[in-house]
Amino acid sequence: MTEVRPGAERGYADHGWLKSFHSFSFADYHDPAHMGFGALRVINEDRVAPGKGFGTHGHRDMEIISYVLEGALAHQDSMGNGSTIVPGDVQRMSAGRGVQHSEYNHESRGETHFLQIWIEPERRGIAPSYEQKHFDAAQKRGRLLLIASPDGAQGSVMIHQDARVYAALLDGAERAVHALARGRRAYVHVARGSLVANGTRLAAGDALKTDAAEIVLEAGVGAEVLLFDLA
Repeated sequence: MTEVRPGAERGYADHGWLKSFHSFSFADYHDPAHMGFGALRVINEDRVAPGKGFGTHGHRDMEIISYVLEGALAHQDSMGNGSTIVPGDVQRMSAGRGVQHSEYNHESRGETHFLQIWIEPERRGIAPSYEQKHFDAAQKRGRLLLIASPDGAQGSVMIHQDARVYAALLDGAERAVHALARGRRAYVHVARGSLVANGTRLAAGDALKTDAAEIVLEAGVGAEVLLFDLA
């Protein structure tokens, strides 16, 4: 199974202060053919205007990962966490039994561009928790770096699901290869730039769904990519 999910076919919402592309059904965008991929439920590409953001709101039973591409995102939650997420940071919030949080772009100029990712947890009703780590560009240059996993391996943030998330920066002759175990599948999402994944050219916003035994990422042009290895 190999299928391309063109970025141009994603759902889109323009709220003025927020412009958002939805890879899967979300809010007012509903497409029965795109309800998620395994435990991967949401990839929203959000652009938040200066001085704007998401007011305090609640979540339950979801692993929420924020991955900032440009700008900064201020986070506050009912667990007492407060931080600012910048490019290179990976934030994981396990909503569990319930959590309230807010996210804002407090800059006076310049939008915040980030990916909001939801992964369904392996079990419901866990205690809410929070984690944030930084991975600099050199760690992702020319290779797939593990940034989220069920056991926090290799310094990644820990998620409550049998899923692993990798990030890479690829240009020119740089090449990254990922072996996919039998019975697993992968979702490759291009956050920006372009690259070739298993022979298919993908641009920013595009994705590749595959269960191929090997995933080859190459011929990148300013590419930043996330690979989800899923049960």
